[in-house]
Amino acid sequence: MYESLALVGATGAVGTIVRQLLEERKFPFKKIKFLASKRSAGTTLDFAGKTYTVEELCPEAFDDVDLVIASTPDEVAAEFCPWAVARGAVVVDESGFHRMQKDVPLVVPEVNPEAIHQHKGIIASPNCSTTQMVVAMAPLHAAARIKRVVVSTYQAASGAGLAGERDLKQGAQAALSGDAYKYETFAHPLAFNLIPQIGGPKHEQYTSEEMKMVWETHKIFGDDTIRVCPTCIRVPVSNCHSESILVETETKLTAAEARKLFEAAPGITVIDDLASGQYPMPKNCNQKDDVFIGRIREDLSSDNGITFWCVSDNLRKGAATNAVQIAELLVASQAAV
Repeated sequence: MYESLALVGATGAVGTIVRQLLEERKFPFKKIKFLASKRSAGTTLDFAGKTYTVEELCPEAFDDVDLVIASTPDEVAAEFCPWAVARGAVVVDESGFHRMQKDVPLVVPEVNPEAIHQHKGIIASPNCSTTQMVVAMAPLHAAARIKRVVVSTYQAASGAGLAGERDLKQGAQAALSGDAYKYETFAHPLAFNLIPQIGGPKHEQYTSEEMKMVWETHKIFGDDTIRVCPTCIRVPVSNCHSESILVETETKLTAAEARKLFEAAPGITVIDDLASGQYPMPKNCNQKDDVFIGRIREDLSSDNGITFWCVSDNLRKGAATNAVQIAELLVASQAAV
């Protein structure tokens, strides 16, 4: 049974939200510990009415731990995950290190929950931009099989971490004051600007962030024939990623049919009333767990196309919420045995 839980990266932006979710969702455990880098070890944090001391991440920290939820940089995940697995724990890893490894399932619970049973000690959670897109794709794919996706992302500063949010705020203040500002995270000014590059060059003039959306979509759906054409853009928004998505399906779906499919799908909230100006926006989707969909319409340029607008909190469903949902699936699967 998963009775002893460890949260790695407990003091980071995503780790803080994971703590909130574990408490809000009454995640079951008998024992819990919080792990972080040497710099944060020894600090205290409050959780579920108790005060805990953050422990340093080291091999011995995973003794007697059954389940790990982790949000760390890739290089940290590469080092510590084997420590935890060797001691019998299952790791839900938020980093990008394990996502495309063949023996590691890549899971979005609303899309491929059955994949958790294929794990060999590690389950990966996808990139934030991929996660919200595949949640939106899933009901359409099940009903009419998606052949092609064209997606443009409008990704918030928080996707680059706390330093990214700091860059946006301080860069905007400097721009308004006419002062110079040296950006920590972004290669170009983000305030009052758009940056059409996230990640480095990866494949045929696509960036690493864009190729993640291609390869991760194929893996999650188990179908590498789905054609995905992504363009990833950093925008001056603090939190919540937005995506303009066009899907082409094998069989025709009307906009009304697509709306019904979205409305019936788990993890999706539809806000779609153009006449009254009702549609998802980062400001009204912030700190929420669903994927929000609006502007649902048929593509004027293809016979079997549906296009829509999609917004989700990249720190929650794009990261923390998805990881906690995977952990909940693991607990539920053991309870059912």
